[in-house]
Amino acid sequence: MNIAIYSVALIGPGLDDWVSAQPVLRGDVPAVARPSVLPAPARLPAAERRRVGVSVKVAVALAEQLFASSVVAPADCATIFTSSGGDGENCHQLCEAIDTTQPTLSPTRFTNSVHNAPAGYWGIAAASRLPSTTLCGYDASFAAGLIEAAVYTLYEREPVALIAYDVPYPEPLNSKRPIMAPGGIALLLAPEGQWPDPLALLEVASYESGKPSSLADPYLEAIRCSIPAARGLPLLRALARAESAKVMLGGNGAQVLPVTLTTNSRKTV
Repeated sequence: MNIAIYSVALIGPGLDDWVSAQPVLRGDVPAVARPSVLPAPARLPAAERRRVGVSVKVAVALAEQLFASSVVAPADCATIFTSSGGDGENCHQLCEAIDTTQPTLSPTRFTNSVHNAPAGYWGIAAASRLPSTTLCGYDASFAAGLIEAAVYTLYEREPVALIAYDVPYPEPLNSKRPIMAPGGIALLLAPEGQWPDPLALLEVASYESGKPSSLADPYLEAIRCSIPAARGLPLLRALARAESAKVMLGGNGAQVLPVTLTTNSRKTV
């Protein structure tokens, strides 16, 4: 499946956005361990910004960053959201509420409990009536989202925004499913040739057995391994270096998803 990348967004611990993260991914400056910086989701009304959880904030922030440098308006682009676990904090609060003598749930917490809550908030904020799909594939959630995005783009011949995000669980769930910090990756994808000068072309193959591509920097590798949505960092490293490369995206078990990146020498990322 051959598609084109037109814009990128990135949030993670020590990786505030795609622009500032590129020198780190290239190895020009060292990675610095610090908490993720989550900008306020500007498109959401003030009351909604106070009510939503971290997962919605991460997903919406990624979408806003992605479309800030996009060739298409948010309302004119379908979306695919993917996360390995959704809103961990909300899940924790629901479990605590159930474990009381008189369980009560607020309507807002119930609304935010569904896995596609970030997609719903973004669709309303962006005034989009186009299709949106929300996926979960455990550690392979980024790869699953990329496959879904490639299929949609090629079948519908339309652009699509892939937004992969993850957030930590509080204890005791964190001890069973540790995630380093809130973070994620977003890609604006479209059919090859839809617009001139994409950042790169991407060929998505089929799952095969193998080892995922890793990162030489220990801190970046820790992010890749501990945040499922960050499994795409080796792909972003090649893009930041303007290197054409074959990347093996980590999935579940011994399966990897091979993707081949061909960068555009005329385009600055």
